Amino acid sequence: MGPYEAVYAHPEGEATVARQVKTAAEYGFEGVVVRTREAEYDPGTLAGRHGVDVVRGVEIDADDPQGASGAVGNFRGDCTVLLVRGGTDALNRFAVEQDRVDVLARPFDGTGDVNHVLVKAAVAHDVRIEFDLGAVLRDDGGSRVRRLRKLRKLRELVDYFDAPYVVSATPASHLRMRAPRDLAAVGEQIGFGADAVREGLAEWGRLAARNRERRADSFISPGVQRGRYEE
Repeated sequence: MGPYEAVYAHPEGEATVARQVKTAAEYGFEGVVVRTREAEYDPGTLAGRHGVDVVRGVEIDADDPQGASGAVGNFRGDCTVLLVRGGTDALNRFAVEQDRVDVLARPFDGTGDVNHVLVKAAVAHDVRIEFDLGAVLRDDGGSRVRRLRKLRKLRELVDYFDAPYVVSATPASHLRMRAPRDLAAVGEQIGFGADAVREGLAEWGRLAARNRERRADSFISPGVQRGRYEE
């Protein structure tokens, strides 16, 4: 599985899905996960035009766990990849404790943090924790130092508990997208090897493939499919 990027698009982002997908293809990504629910696009048409997989995602941005819970129920069936944007301790914890959530996105955007309890919950519920490298690329000074410190700590926890994770530059514009090799270089600053960064980028694609399989008619439960003896 090659690298994927998970992007924001108009109206939440500054570029259309088509522009983001075109740039991703030029940068060598194998696929794109579109986080913005309101974005208008045809995944099949874009995939055929640019030769990359286009995955319909939804990133839930709620004020509190109660609001997030309702949104998870509303949108789980509408997308291939479901993300919950963290940023507070309450939202971070909510996201990693939900079997229906695929990714805890941007856990450090607000005052929130990630500790060993949350990472163990993410393992138990198979929720991927996002390493948002975009903040490192775009911040400077003390803000960048603080974000690097949190990412290094998260890397240690993920490594220790063998927790699932994804990597992204969280681009809201094609101008903010970075090639996989550039993200690998940034990842070195938080204790990642280049291979670990590539694994985090590829995990988006593996996640999409798994969820598509689960939504197929042949799926019954993880590891169990209808066979010719099924009545």
